[in-house]
Amino acid sequence: MKENIVKTKSFEFAVKIVKLYQFLTNSKKEYILSKQLLRSGTAIGALIRESEHAESRADFIHKLAVALKEATETAYWLDLIHYGGYLSDKIVKSYNSLIDELIRLLVSILKTIKKKTN
Repeated sequence: MKENIVKTKSFEFAVKIVKLYQFLTNSKKEYILSKQLLRSGTAIGALIRESEHAESRADFIHKLAVALKEATETAYWLDLIHYGGYLSDKIVKSYNSLIDELIRLLVSILKTIKKKTN
């Protein structure tokens, strides 16, 4: 069976987000923004997993579209936490690289499935 790259990458990203959340709460004592980051950053993979058992093509598209929104929101929280002085440029660049890759994958999948649908 072929590996589902977006599923794998979103899970790996969620694990990193959980670790970043732990760092932010334990070391930086930042609880509000980091909780938002945790929620949106882990929702991406959950929605991608849900899409595997979508009830219809429209449901599949909807779940991936929401995952894309969560990815975009995650990028926002990362930026806000960075500009708040909680994370270094180096750390944020590595997370931004990962979230940008997930966004590109989701956009590509959605474009392809929508093209096939029309």
